Amino acid sequence: MEFYSYCYYNDFNFIINMTKIEPYRPLPRTLYIGNSPIEGNGIFTTEHINKNENLGISHIKNNSGDFHNDYIRTPLGGFINHSEEPNCDLYECGEYLKIKTIKNIKSGDELTLNYTFHKPCKNYVCDSTN
Repeated sequence: MEFYSYCYYNDFNFIINMTKIEPYRPLPRTLYIGNSPIEGNGIFTTEHINKNENLGISHIKNNSGDFHNDYIRTPLGGFINHSEEPNCDLYECGEYLKIKTIKNIKSGDELTLNYTFHKPCKNYVCDSTN
């Protein structure tokens, strides 16, 4: 599917620049939201994911006091389900919480975390590679 940028002027639709743009993707290309056997919806993968791979930002720090634990959840953080035997872990990286795989994950598998939101994993260090 192709998307183009448009400019509107005086109630007429003029195409100013036919620049092809990418649509917003709330998840990495290999992840999708689907029906979960655990609870409601969950995050699944379309490809094999290796152990120790960074999947992205799950929560963004916001000190306004308007959000639970002062974090805003991204779609990645909002749809990942809990498991006592998770295949992912949460770690702090500055103003973000990120998700990293702790096991190899097969195509079609659901991504899971052991919810310990009040104590994000301290075993990983944020650096230029994650």
